[in-house]
Amino acid sequence: MKLLSPAISSLARLRSWRIEAWIQHPISAQREVLQDLVTAAQFTEIGRQYEFSKLFTTKAFKQAVPIHEYEDIKPYVERIMAGEQNLLWNTPINWFAKSSGTTSDKSKFIPVSQESLEDGHFKAAKDVLTLYYMQNPESDLLTGKGLMIGGSHTINNLQEDTHFGDLSAVLMQNTPFYGNWIRTPELRIALMDEWEGKIEKLAETTMHENVTSVSGVPTWTIVLFQRILELTGKKNMKEVWPSLELYFHGGVSFHPYREQFKKLIGGDIHYLEMYNASEGFFAAQDIPGSEGMMLFLDHGIFYEFMPIEEYGKDEPRTIGLKDVEIGQHYAPVITTNGGLWRYLIGDTVEFTSVAPFRIKVVGRLKLFINAFGEELIIDNAERAIAESCKITQAVITDYTAGPVYFSEEGNGGHEWLIEFEKEPNDLNLFSTILDEELKKLNSDYESKRYKNIALRPPLVKSLPRGHFNKWLKKKNKLGGQHKVPRLSNDRSIIEEVLGVGVEEV
Repeated sequence: MKLLSPAISSLARLRSWRIEAWIQHPISAQREVLQDLVTAAQFTEIGRQYEFSKLFTTKAFKQAVPIHEYEDIKPYVERIMAGEQNLLWNTPINWFAKSSGTTSDKSKFIPVSQESLEDGHFKAAKDVLTLYYMQNPESDLLTGKGLMIGGSHTINNLQEDTHFGDLSAVLMQNTPFYGNWIRTPELRIALMDEWEGKIEKLAETTMHENVTSVSGVPTWTIVLFQRILELTGKKNMKEVWPSLELYFHGGVSFHPYREQFKKLIGGDIHYLEMYNASEGFFAAQDIPGSEGMMLFLDHGIFYEFMPIEEYGKDEPRTIGLKDVEIGQHYAPVITTNGGLWRYLIGDTVEFTSVAPFRIKVVGRLKLFINAFGEELIIDNAERAIAESCKITQAVITDYTAGPVYFSEEGNGGHEWLIEFEKEPNDLNLFSTILDEELKKLNSDYESKRYKNIALRPPLVKSLPRGHFNKWLKKKNKLGGQHKVPRLSNDRSIIEEVLGVGVEEV
């Protein structure tokens, strides 16, 4: 098969001229995308509401259409799931990507049109391969198989022809036939929703394949690698898959996992970060090892960028690509060929380059923990804490939580540092209730906690009274508007708070 590598490489790079076109002319590419979107949807319900037929400039579009969050589009989504069409987009919507919820919902459902699949996700995936082959012309990537560790697919019972699932499952279910030639495992296994059995089947069916690339959430990937090594008796994954050369990752910070991957794999491979969400495929690394990802500008998505200080205002200001600055933090606002109109996705990004446009994800507009793909938001935490206090008759003064990373000692998890005004009757019971409430409130957390495979139960530590004040005082932030951050996506605050205790002993 390696004899085919030069030919495959040449074919993969045939798209380079298309990529070069929107890299060289980003503003005009984006202007054309917006005009195509508005024209396509002008006779939909939302198109008539905001008079898309009269919108001929970006300025007019921004003046006419307000910024939307999920709560704003939820009524449309519910109607589409019930069978109505031509509401947000002009072609039928039969698929929804399920992701973690908002403050009022356990899950949210993002519409996925045929256009968003073909001209968005799949087109972007082809461009990722092109960019990779441009950097690695001698690659044997497509002579083997790509292992996709995806989610599960579920039929929506409201309508027989309406389906929803994790984004990865939706993409796999709709992959063109030729994509199945270079993918493993078979769809039946890839879409299993019982994760313990799924990991076992994945291990059994892929350990004898010629796997050249792996894509998936780091936590599940680690679990799979460990199981394959147990079954094969091999020392590392390079002994199992000698041709393994690339790992695709995204969605969560890969930094905490890099050393563990290096040890499990047992050799050097390429790592490629992608920014691919339920709402669209936004960006991917074009230069190995760089922290910036190339922003995809000709894939059915029109971008605006909201300076984060604008968030929460009645009429927040957004800017276009020509006005963004390197190093500033922005919240992307997207308009897509899936029927999202000036939609605030909730991430915050920073531009690392403007020629071409490259970004990195720096956080969320709201407090969160997403070290393992669980997307735990502050509303989930506050509700779970409140219920735990209610049942155990505890009273909380303050708290903070952050991740506990995978190690040789055990799975990852969440560490909760809590200062109680009144201690719970049973701290173990408090922890159990906290865990169960978080499962009820957040479907992604629930899936990661399934049988402790990817996420262990929360580690709750009771701190002495006044502990957080000591920490705030040390940072010269005691009093005023300064508050203890409730959730953090790394361990910096956890370690600082614990460090105060060590110093005081």
